Amino acid sequence: MPLTLTITLTNTNNSCATLDGYAIYLWHCTRDGKYSMYSSGVTGENYLRGVQQTDSSGQVVFETIFPGCYSGRMPHIHFEVYRDANTATSYTNKLKTSQVAFPTDVCSTVYNNASGYSASISNLASISFNSDNVFSDGVDQQLVTISGNVTDGYEAHITVSISV
Repeated sequence: MPLTLTITLTNTNNSCATLDGYAIYLWHCTRDGKYSMYSSGVTGENYLRGVQQTDSSGQVVFETIFPGCYSGRMPHIHFEVYRDANTATSYTNKLKTSQVAFPTDVCSTVYNNASGYSASISNLASISFNSDNVFSDGVDQQLVTISGNVTDGYEAHITVSISV
């Protein structure tokens, strides 16, 4: 299921002004819940990962797929923020690490109507934001605003604020 994710990066130390030239590294699992480079059978693969630099509006746009739901976790996409693309070569340089979450009703619609997400149906039914080991402390700041449908794909937006 196609997903376009737009992240706007802002600076909390400067009245939430947008941050130009920062790098965002993003990664997530397949519709089957596997992570390239880490999951069994795909450790030699490198996909559903990317780095982009924010534009003058503080935005990056990733064209990807809707992430699957694996056992024990709500659907999510990981990201790290770096000062620029040159420093995005080592996790030790990261300024922030976090995840974005997706509304449960949208996940359910995708998993029940899009091809290839069958394992995600039962995994989603067995988890909630309250029982997720990352989102259980609150998900309001990490929940994307999303629109679209299973015919045309989805567009998600989120603003991430850091202090620099």
